[in-house]
Amino acid sequence: MFLGYLTKAVMEGLEFENSNKNVFITSRCLKHLFDKKPAEEFLFLLDHLHEIVKFPDRIYKNLAGKRGDFCFVKKIKNEEYFCTLEFLESCGSGCESVDLQPVQMSIGQKIEIQIATAFRLRDKKYTKNYTLLWDWGNGNPHRSVLDTHKESTNAPQ
Repeated sequence: MFLGYLTKAVMEGLEFENSNKNVFITSRCLKHLFDKKPAEEFLFLLDHLHEIVKFPDRIYKNLAGKRGDFCFVKKIKNEEYFCTLEFLESCGSGCESVDLQPVQMSIGQKIEIQIATAFRLRDKKYTKNYTLLWDWGNGNPHRSVLDTHKESTNAPQ
């Protein structure tokens, strides 16, 4: 099911140059969220997941061995929410994971972006081992991943 799309600023922050910026949520993910989360958190995520995807405050590279490629964090109503996006290569019968090292896809390549999981961050130290790639505050990649200065916009698209 179509959930929303990545903004131009977020796509630039990810250095994602594919024409497909649509984000989907699958029945598998919805079942996972329903089974694993308290009811109030599940209902809140249903109402606000599109905001986390469209306007994240921070984007991290996901840890090796975890499902998904990037982690989006957004503060909503004084709570931070964590959402993992998985970039899959579309093929006729389904999708399979794409190696995103580096994250530069060809424009013709068929990529589908899906939500892997989402939850409320209860521990503020949860992201300390993640590599921060992008921060909405300045619209630029985080200094930990910069080799050279790169101009970017922080205006919502």
